[in-house]
Amino acid sequence: MSRSRKMTSLGVSIVAFFEDYLPNQRGMSQHTIRSYRDAVCLLLQFLSRECERGIETLDLADVDAQRVERFLFHLEEERNNGIVTRNMRLAAIHTLARFLANRCPERVGHWQAVIAIPFKRGARQAPTEYLDAASIKALLGAIDRTSDSGCRDYALFALLFNTGARVQEVLDLRPSDIRLLPPHQVRLHGKGSKIRVCPIWPNTAKLLADLMDRRKRASDEESSNACIFVNQRGRPLTRFGVRYLLRKYAKAAGAMTTVTHKYPHPHSLRHSTAIHLLKAGVDYSTISQWLGHAGLNTTMRYARADLDLKRQALSQVFPETLAPPSTPHVHMDAGNLAGWLRRL
Repeated sequence: MSRSRKMTSLGVSIVAFFEDYLPNQRGMSQHTIRSYRDAVCLLLQFLSRECERGIETLDLADVDAQRVERFLFHLEEERNNGIVTRNMRLAAIHTLARFLANRCPERVGHWQAVIAIPFKRGARQAPTEYLDAASIKALLGAIDRTSDSGCRDYALFALLFNTGARVQEVLDLRPSDIRLLPPHQVRLHGKGSKIRVCPIWPNTAKLLADLMDRRKRASDEESSNACIFVNQRGRPLTRFGVRYLLRKYAKAAGAMTTVTHKYPHPHSLRHSTAIHLLKAGVDYSTISQWLGHAGLNTTMRYARADLDLKRQALSQVFPETLAPPSTPHVHMDAGNLAGWLRRL
């Protein structure tokens, strides 16, 4: 008869971290908890390879600053993660180390060394993957709206373009989150359990109403609390499902993102909405609230992304005044070089 293996101190602590500390004491959202879970899973897998032992045998002493630093190097060099992803993983590890410092104060110096690992600084890149108006129209036009799945997909992508919402925010929508009467709007549950209300076009509201009517006719179950966007088995659509659908329709339409000329990914739709709001003259504060940004610095990245806005701004800054003077060409010999440079 085999005996069940006893959990190590590290295993017990990680269970308490995810089951009690993050949701109850810190009040973190499910999205953040999932992100922390992914970071801890990657770290445990890395430690298992380094220590040449199974994950279930790892203990608190195996998580030290040197190994965490090698893990971060592994993320960048072997997994090709960017600085932002690397820092997100480190933020999760920092939170875990602070929790362990309170839980195991006898090893506080051990955990302080982990907490002291700095975030990596790097220039935040402006969003480069977004769709212009013609590509958006082509993508939506590639969807066959005569089928139930086509009606669902058309409503899904129209809503994503309309609101600029994160994909999971739209996938979590219930009928109770949508106002179909004027003023048309949706209630989105964003990061950090923050709720925001976003206006939608009357046409988008009609698409959602038609989709929900189809759902009611197809099922007799009470669906007031059910997700609006579901797959053929009646299960909620996932982010991976949306990515697959977007790639399928983008290929059919030949829709490529501006600047990078790649097929779009779901977050490209959010970037597209931000860029088009900016081009329409909407102020940064409104765009920030519309998209649920934590601050204006995030919104300002879109101003750096759009070349059309830069060209438009350049053409409005006294083009005649700043134009180079049309002076006749003067022959310059070698002896006059210093004077020419001073005048230049």
